Amino acid sequence: EVRMVVTGGGLVQPGGSLRLSCEAFGFTFSSYTMRWIRQAPGKGIEWVAYINGGGTTPYYADSVKGRFTISRDNAKKTLYLQMNSLKPEDTAMYYCAPDGLVPWDQVTRGQGTQVTVSS
Repeated sequence: EVRMVVTGGGLVQPGGSLRLSCEAFGFTFSSYTMRWIRQAPGKGIEWVAYINGGGTTPYYADSVKGRFTISRDNAKKTLYLQMNSLKPEDTAMYYCAPDGLVPWDQVTRGQGTQVTVSS
C-alpha cells in the first residue's frame, strides 16, 4: 500500500520557520520525483516544490522560491521541506506526493500536516 506520513506542521509567527518531513511506504522511493503540494481552505491544490529521484534537481513555485528548500534522503525514504520566512499566505494543509503514482485529489484525502502562519 502506498502511504505517506507527513509531520512537522504547526502554528508559527510570520517570518518563522518550520521543517516538514514525509516518510514514504509501499513504493520504490528513489525511483520517483517527489512533490510537496498544499491546499488552503476553500482553494485549489497548489504545488510548492518538487525534486527528482536522485535529489539533485529541485524546482520551486514562484510563491516560495528563495524561502523554501526541498530535499530528500533516499536511504530513509524521506522527503523534507525547510520553510523559512513564512508568510500568512503559506497557511495550508501540506502533503507530499510521488509524481505519476498517486493523483493529487487522492493524496489530499490522506494524511497531511497543517501549517498555520499567524501572529
